[in-house]
Amino acid sequence: MITEEEKKFIDFWDKNRDRQHKLFYKLMVGLPAGLIFGLPILLVFIFNDWYKNMRFISGSQVIVVIVAVLGIAVFYGLFKMKYKWESNEQLYKELKFKQNKTQDLNNIQ
Repeated sequence: MITEEEKKFIDFWDKNRDRQHKLFYKLMVGLPAGLIFGLPILLVFIFNDWYKNMRFISGSQVIVVIVAVLGIAVFYGLFKMKYKWESNEQLYKELKFKQNKTQDLNNIQ
């Protein structure tokens, strides 16, 4: 037996699964989470000025660190959204199987 909430999820995922599978959607939705993950690292690096006390650090090395942290943020955001999509897809398949099994049992009776 499928609950009303599970039916709503099946309807939602039928409508939105293709849209949420696109890279652009994953990037737009996942990037804020990635920036929240990477921004504290960047802020500590920039505002503590600890790198200025180091002997051989140049401006280009600072830019490399900034680009690396932004790359980590993008990767984290995309990976998080990919994981979320896979989880929703797995739940959808399980619910569809459960729904079909329930319908088959009702048809037999």
